[in-house]
Amino acid sequence: MPNRYLSYALLGLCLCPPALAQDQPLSVIDWVKRNPDQPAMTSAIPPQRFEPPVSPGAHVPPVTVAPLDQKARRIIGLVPASVTGLSEDIWSGSDARALQAQLTDIPVLRLPAAQTLLYTVLLTEAKGPGDDTAGEDLLTLARVDALMRFGAHDAALSLLDQAGITRDAAHFRAYMDLALLTGQEDTGCAILSTMPHLAPSLSHRVFCAARQGDWPTAALLFDTGNTLTAFSDAETVALERFLHPEAFEDAPPLPRPAEITPLLFRLHEAIGEPLPTGALPRPYAVADLRDLAGWKPQLEAAERLAVTGALSPNRLLGLYTARQAAASGGVWDRVRAVQRFETALRTRSTDAISKSLPVAWNAMQAVGLEMIFADLFADTLTRYELGGRAQEIATTMALLSPDYAAAKLPGDTDPFLVALARGTPETSDSADLRHSAISRGFDPANARRDLTQMAQNGRRGEAILRALILLDDGAAGDPVALTQALATLRSFGLEDTVRRAALQVLLLDRYS
Repeated sequence: MPNRYLSYALLGLCLCPPALAQDQPLSVIDWVKRNPDQPAMTSAIPPQRFEPPVSPGAHVPPVTVAPLDQKARRIIGLVPASVTGLSEDIWSGSDARALQAQLTDIPVLRLPAAQTLLYTVLLTEAKGPGDDTAGEDLLTLARVDALMRFGAHDAALSLLDQAGITRDAAHFRAYMDLALLTGQEDTGCAILSTMPHLAPSLSHRVFCAARQGDWPTAALLFDTGNTLTAFSDAETVALERFLHPEAFEDAPPLPRPAEITPLLFRLHEAIGEPLPTGALPRPYAVADLRDLAGWKPQLEAAERLAVTGALSPNRLLGLYTARQAAASGGVWDRVRAVQRFETALRTRSTDAISKSLPVAWNAMQAVGLEMIFADLFADTLTRYELGGRAQEIATTMALLSPDYAAAKLPGDTDPFLVALARGTPETSDSADLRHSAISRGFDPANARRDLTQMAQNGRRGEAILRALILLDDGAAGDPVALTQALATLRSFGLEDTVRRAALQVLLLDRYS
């Protein structure tokens, strides 16, 4: 029986078609051999040509060449040109290094109106000078440095952020200084951990490694820096105490560094030996606005920053009224005077206002904060009929306020001041040199031709800066400079600045 089944199986295998008996498919060569009359490939679609047509000539097409690392030109600024009234090309014709030197040397200006215009110029959206990005970078960093010197750290940080914090080492150095002064060093250190090539110095890398808890790396970098003498003497002792606090528990405090830097300032705070900011440059005052500082340091720092316009009036008022004065003299007297005046306003008592206003005004004058006081309270005082000294102060505050042009002034107000507020001062031959200088400043013929020509040649920003320095000289007592500055700024269309500056020269006691 088995043999019979085997025979059937062999017979079926022999009867199968050849294709079914094959275990492997035919190769192309085998298929061709078996089908010699069939084409190897057939297609109903004609072959396509994807090459471009042959050129009829041998002309070489134009080729544009540019460096691979070229950075695109940008418009840098925080306030649109449509708001500031300044064009985006105010720096286009200037030399970047000359602008950098000019901004580095510019001081805090005496007149609040001039300082306000300076902020406007620094913050307006504008292109850099020249045709390359090197000029843009130089100008941006010079603008940031000027804002930082005035204490306007928030504006400086925003400008840097727009330009690019990690754009290059110079931009990051400026950012790190600001971060150290404003308590944002952890953010800066996080960037530095991923981009160590941007480090302003080896001491910054040591500080950041320790801040991030990487003590072995911090110690290694510190030992390496010591070997290479990469640290200043002040940095060496401060970093050593920062890394090994237990070894200096009973050591006397470090002496104040001869040259302070943001990193040294933060290191001294970190080791429990903070440096008082009152004797330091204005940029360091910002550190005292944090809740880490006591109320008195916060008040003193706020006053220093308010003088330059870097702190808003409302924030200063909030600090003045935060709590009751703890002592007498100095800033405590100002706190008490402002609080009593505010209380008088809340009671709506004319007598109380008349008594407290002169005291508060005198307190503000002592530290150059009359403009802040006028911004806060001038409008409210117009609702009261005061008399005597209180009314004189209220009128002065109205003329110093942003709404000076529409202020309701008493009938006995100086006619020259009224005309000046309306923008139509008459020519004055008064014995008062300031009156004469201001009236001549409204004559277009007295504008400085070199500065007006500069503005016409694409150097408008530079011309405004020069006119502001001239105005500062005029406020200091130079009548010719005052006339030329006012006339020049009017020729630039800066009418509001001219009127406010002229009123401030006449009304602020420190310019009399």
